[in-house]
Amino acid sequence: MAGVERSIEGSLAVDTTVPDSALTREQIIARNLKVVEAHFHNETPEHVERAIALYGDTISWEAPTRGIVMNDKNEILEAYRAIFRTVAYRRVVPLRRFATEQFVFDDQIGHVTVVGDEMPNIPYPVGAELAVRLTHLFEIKDGKIVREIAYEMWREEGAPNAVDFIPPGTPEIVFSAPGTVSVSR
Repeated sequence: MAGVERSIEGSLAVDTTVPDSALTREQIIARNLKVVEAHFHNETPEHVERAIALYGDTISWEAPTRGIVMNDKNEILEAYRAIFRTVAYRRVVPLRRFATEQFVFDDQIGHVTVVGDEMPNIPYPVGAELAVRLTHLFEIKDGKIVREIAYEMWREEGAPNAVDFIPPGTPEIVFSAPGTVSVSR
């Protein structure tokens, strides 16, 4: 099915200046969802600093399957840059995202090609095509991310364990060229 082209250029911002105590439960949850949306939207080589700006004064960034725990924003920024030099996204299938007043859970499948070797403990070589199940758990306080845990389930594209239930009508985001995205349903 043909997709709709749209630009992913530009950043996405969210107001994180109002403390949770000044908001209703529903407003906190809505803001938490916006914070995660802005974080993912800005996870690009051009805007990654804006994704990092959504972290609180203290941050714990974890990738347990690769044995990574970081607490320094500059170290995390460099880790993101290494990710951009290591994997090229071909498409993403967002499955679900929901939130509470403190947490946001996100579940997606990233179809990537390994193009570099700068991610510590990535279990596949350059050239591998993977279907990576990515689930994230974000802990958010006062509109700032204070913990991000990225559970990365690395699987070769087409392997027996690369099977996921994808509900009918789930959009697929195809990265067709730098700066553009094709969204298909």
